[in-house]
Amino acid sequence: MITQHENEDFKDCILSAAVQMQLSLNSVELLYIYSKPSSVEILCMADLWVWLLLSTDGSAYQHKLKLALIGQSIFGQEVYNKLRKEGHKVVGVFTVPDKNGQADPLALAAEKDGTPVFKFPRWRAKGKPIQEVVAAYKSVGAELNVLPFCTQFIPMDVIDCPKHGSIIYHPSILPRHRGASAINWTLIQGDKKAGFTIFWADDGLDTGPILLQRECDVGQNDTVDDLYNRFLFPEGIKAMVCLAVLNINILRGKEKHLLEFESKGNMDKVEAVHLIADGKAPRIPQPTEGATYEGIQKKENAEISWDQPAAALHNWIRGHDKVPGAWTRIDGQVVTFYGSSLLDASVPAGQELAIKGASRPGVVTKNGLVIFGNDGKMVLVRSLQFEDGKMIPASKYFSADETTALELTEEEKKMAEDIRAIWKGILSNVAVIEDSTDFFKSGASSMHVVRMLEEIKQKYSGLQLQNEDVYMATKFADFIQMAVRKFRGEDKEEELVIDYVSKNVNNMTVNMPYQCFINGQFINADDGKTYDTINPADGSVIASVSSASLADVDKAVAAAKEAFENGEWGRMNARERGRLMYRLADLMEEHQEELATIESIDSGAVYTLALKTHIGMSVQTFRYFAGWCDKIQASGLVGQHLSEHPDVRKVGFTGSTPTGKQIMKSAATNLKKVSLELGGKSPLIIFSDCELDRAVKMGMGAVYFNKGENCIAAGRLFVEESIHDEFVSKVVEEIKKMKIGDPLDRSTDHGPQNHKAHLEKLLQYCETGVKEGATLVYGGRQVRRPGFFMEPTVFTDVEDHMYIAQEESFGPVMVISKFKNGYVLLCLLDVDGVLRRANATEYGLASGIFTKDISKALYISEKLEAGTVFINTYNKTDVAAPFGGFKQSGFGKDLGEEALHEYLRTKAITVEY
Repeated sequence: MITQHENEDFKDCILSAAVQMQLSLNSVELLYIYSKPSSVEILCMADLWVWLLLSTDGSAYQHKLKLALIGQSIFGQEVYNKLRKEGHKVVGVFTVPDKNGQADPLALAAEKDGTPVFKFPRWRAKGKPIQEVVAAYKSVGAELNVLPFCTQFIPMDVIDCPKHGSIIYHPSILPRHRGASAINWTLIQGDKKAGFTIFWADDGLDTGPILLQRECDVGQNDTVDDLYNRFLFPEGIKAMVCLAVLNINILRGKEKHLLEFESKGNMDKVEAVHLIADGKAPRIPQPTEGATYEGIQKKENAEISWDQPAAALHNWIRGHDKVPGAWTRIDGQVVTFYGSSLLDASVPAGQELAIKGASRPGVVTKNGLVIFGNDGKMVLVRSLQFEDGKMIPASKYFSADETTALELTEEEKKMAEDIRAIWKGILSNVAVIEDSTDFFKSGASSMHVVRMLEEIKQKYSGLQLQNEDVYMATKFADFIQMAVRKFRGEDKEEELVIDYVSKNVNNMTVNMPYQCFINGQFINADDGKTYDTINPADGSVIASVSSASLADVDKAVAAAKEAFENGEWGRMNARERGRLMYRLADLMEEHQEELATIESIDSGAVYTLALKTHIGMSVQTFRYFAGWCDKIQASGLVGQHLSEHPDVRKVGFTGSTPTGKQIMKSAATNLKKVSLELGGKSPLIIFSDCELDRAVKMGMGAVYFNKGENCIAAGRLFVEESIHDEFVSKVVEEIKKMKIGDPLDRSTDHGPQNHKAHLEKLLQYCETGVKEGATLVYGGRQVRRPGFFMEPTVFTDVEDHMYIAQEESFGPVMVISKFKNGYVLLCLLDVDGVLRRANATEYGLASGIFTKDISKALYISEKLEAGTVFINTYNKTDVAAPFGGFKQSGFGKDLGEEALHEYLRTKAITVEY
């Protein structure tokens, strides 16, 4: 027994052990352990399991039982293995006979260990126990029967024979869904909760007293397989040997201590069989209220009844998926439906398909078969199976018979024979693997699917097969045809049909799509409207582009929702998503010259800038966020419609502040999450102690980068009085060296503004500055040449109240104001004065400082009201650094780790065991 002063060390030891063992820490209890009247110790323990493992004799438990396992399947095998691992003696395994020459997994595991295995085809005949079978069972001398998954009727002579009786696993929350198809009925009846029960067997059907229950949520599109694999299988195995702690006698050394816990319904990790051995396990009578019994679902009674709402149709289909399969009649033959999901969208385009009994034809679409409930709502079915066992994607219904048989090459014939040998190794009961041999009808199960695919992968790493491929081609000949098509790459989706506008420009041919891209296809706008996109360098029309309508927004949102909730992206793991994002970045980099050329002729960006920044930084951004994938545990009516759309849960917008405000109002209709990167009037403060030539170069870049069409452009420069005139002179001198012209010319410094209306707005901006009394030192006019070119412009003597001092130009206009000279030593009053002027704006996107005094720089950077501060540099951003503004420049971040949180939701999940 530990002493009082050892208490804290012992607590740490226990908690450390709990963490290493991955035990739950959320049901911590205070235990009072009495050893002597004068010694009371309070120990914080995560689980009694930890205490037991730390017992002086090194043994978790003092009591072991002789167990008989009655059942079958991988589930039974896993329970068997865990019980043996915990030190129990399994004196006999009673399972089903071999099927097609293959032993049940439970039998295989037991035979490997030398445990006696009995394979009885039945335990009763004509309603009476078979005495020879009962005698064989009694010969093993079991003290407890464990029935993890059993499909046979076991006589009460066997159930009641052991000292401690029999415990059974049932996959429902009893008394609901008694019977052999409990998981199916959980889904068929649309239950919101699923779960399992471990109960004491009695002479009724699933009516015995309850020992333990666990439950889980049922997802909208969960199938039987989903529930089984996610919860019923893994948690059921644990629960067969883990139950609530009640009153347990524990022997440690020579002393006996009674530890009393109140279970509170939690399931702490103490083996059931030990609880049973001590006679302390609960026996809670099942309530009569809410009890249901449903029979075994068979193929003949799984026909779809069409006069139901869509949700009921979906529940019926998924409740029968994969066995026995919900079916209907199409074109006179039985067709079974698999892989259903509710579809909340407008009716997708496709070909109608008449279905017997349905009030409305189905629609075969690119994503599957859409069927309709009597409420007009839709269900999407992904796979269909015909009477001959052939399964196809529902989207291929009208083209299922068009595929011709492939002529195999010598290499492919060898691959076929290698696969035949793999099938033979699995289907050992089949004398010869014929072309007509059916994988599943020959005795294979789902675990054999995994084995087969892994063996194929070892021999042919380039052949990527999925579990679903086996179900789609169950006969050997069909499987080989499918595998060869995949090996050749012929299984890829049909090539995307794209209409291009082609132009020979920048010593290359660039192809530019001009239609809306919706649901994986380029299509015209719903109303057929277009608008001309103009090359700002010469005013010519690049293309007539589809102008999206409100109907197009609805289509795009529905397609995005379907892809996210039911498409491949939502089903693949995070690492695979990252791989695809890396691939996208690689493709962008591979075609960066083409993309930069299109960007240049479309926006007027200088080609070298587009190549390095617009495209280059986009590539870096995709790569940055691709690395995060597995580490996270518009304006006008169209923009407004997107913002208001109930199926859009997050809006990110870059643009003007007025439009951003309107988007916030629209987003409030369903409280969607919003991040905004809006206008800016970024101040750049240049002190006399700066490196002047660098400040001139960087200051010009801060204003004239991308013709001033830059969200973080320095909208106003504050230059210390003593260097003001020299700074302005040097800027004008450098402007005169700038080459204005064709953005595709590699020597061009300054290209055209994005479009004509923007150029006209800039000219008006400059006129306003002159009228208000600012000094126009240089520029302010349109360049005399075709296109939308604006001269780089410089204003001085700009006072704080002037329009150009307060409003963003989004163009190549440098707005300069003086501020009084400071002192050699930092004078806070002088610095605070220019700070007040710099912060006297409703915007707060970016800012900059040029000074050699690091203390001054750090002081000012802390006080500047902007999301980004540059010190002795400008425009130097990184995809890993957060980017976003304050005040009316918006909120939320576009880059870095913080940007991820804009697209994530934080959820708290509390679990009691």
